[in-house]
Amino acid sequence: MAALGPVTTTHAFDERRLADYLCACGLPEFGGGLTVLQYQGGQSNPTYRLEAGGRYFVLRKKPPGDLLPSAHLIEREYRVMEALADADVPVPEMIHLCEDTGVIGQAFFVMEHVEGRVPSAPALPEIDSPDERAVIYDAMNEALARLHAVDWADLGLGNYGKSSDYVARQTSVWTRQYEAARTDPIPAMEALVEWLPANIPASDASERETTIAHGDYRLDNMIVHPTEPRVVAIVDWELSTLGHPLADLAYNCMTYHLPEGPLWKGLGEVECEALGIPSEEDYVAAYCRRTGRDGVPDWDFFMAFGLFRLAAICQGVYARAMQGNASSRNALEVGAKAPMLAEAGWDFARRA
Repeated sequence: MAALGPVTTTHAFDERRLADYLCACGLPEFGGGLTVLQYQGGQSNPTYRLEAGGRYFVLRKKPPGDLLPSAHLIEREYRVMEALADADVPVPEMIHLCEDTGVIGQAFFVMEHVEGRVPSAPALPEIDSPDERAVIYDAMNEALARLHAVDWADLGLGNYGKSSDYVARQTSVWTRQYEAARTDPIPAMEALVEWLPANIPASDASERETTIAHGDYRLDNMIVHPTEPRVVAIVDWELSTLGHPLADLAYNCMTYHLPEGPLWKGLGEVECEALGIPSEEDYVAAYCRRTGRDGVPDWDFFMAFGLFRLAAICQGVYARAMQGNASSRNALEVGAKAPMLAEAGWDFARRA
């Protein structure tokens, strides 16, 4: 289960006002008040469990303070999950979106609480069986393939993003985000800022490649059934848009190239076979079988791109921590990972 704790002072809000508002919006469970706990460990949009009328809900909101441009767009999270309710992709049920900052200080949405297990690390230390680990990894792989098979236009998401040039646009966006959050110089990031736009694969310009891209697809952004090795919900859609599926796949596979540890959550030093976890090669091959691909061209580029994005994200976390409005208590440590991620990305770029 994801860790729950008291609401931090930084992310506290008027709970009585929230309860009154939700009750007025047609949720009578909140008429008798509510109990609020905050999920620990997230680095972006603060997330809370609400208990009211004997029922659990989840609230997700923007953080307080000055925010980076185009960041923390919980409205987009709500929209894509609401649309995917009509597709073969596991998402929580959306209940209410509030864009009025006068209610609790920031825009927020409420969704159903999905009972299940949130994996704590890619090695799945809470799972005893190698066979169960293997099935969970395969379920994650299958869910990604199903997401990329969705007809986004049929779901009304034709304007959810542009239908081509995802990598080019994302490189530009995350360059600006990094520069807005920059503190100390990171030479590898500066190198990637120059290299990435000059080496974008030709497939990025093809609308035929476009799918819904989650943008932060990893094991701890999904909920696994309480007792069965299957994915019951994919969460944290803040970075989602229309995009290149191989960028999602490479981001999902970055864990194979990161060290193990409480902050890194990588598999780089883990004996995957002994744990029942597929190798990166086998994991990618399974995705290709499910999506009808012959292979993954430009893999080193997409890995460099993914590590660049993650480094920029971590730099943004660090900047928010310095301002005092980060979502997690370990934000400074997480933010300090940006230089190492950039170096790893630059290593992929140099061999691409």
